[in-house]
Amino acid sequence: MLGLRYVYVLALVVWLGGMVILGALVAPTTFQVLQASAPASGRALAGEVFGTLIARFHYVAYVAGALLLLTLAAMAVLGPRPRSFALRCALVAGMLAVALYSGLSVLGRIDGLQRDVGGLVSSLPPDDERRVRFDQLHQLSVNLMLVNMAGALVLLYWEAREP
Repeated sequence: MLGLRYVYVLALVVWLGGMVILGALVAPTTFQVLQASAPASGRALAGEVFGTLIARFHYVAYVAGALLLLTLAAMAVLGPRPRSFALRCALVAGMLAVALYSGLSVLGRIDGLQRDVGGLVSSLPPDDERRVRFDQLHQLSVNLMLVNMAGALVLLYWEAREP
């Protein structure tokens, strides 16, 4: 049981920690450094780098979500059910669905827009339909990650309360 709980907590920490590090450190640093070193093309390059990073991180999220569900189910079968088992499973399944939607749908539409404009969305006028749509998709992506961060914090709280 300890091994299952360890895998559960590790998957949760990797998922939550990855989201925090990407949003709080990697994104702002990438844009700051690349824009400063190449004012003309740095923003587009930073967007490409971060877009690739976030796309790869989604695979980490998918594996972490699957591990969370598997370990919760195994803990329920092998020992006493974790507290709030059904709620935890529903929360993890919802988080996994959000990650899948974000990674497979939202990021795909963002990539499509960037290809349409040659990766220079920020060079478009503020009222350009493509830039407006990009900004909406970017905000949706951020909000979806915040939803998953909140869910992960709830799961972490439940785990911290476990005896």
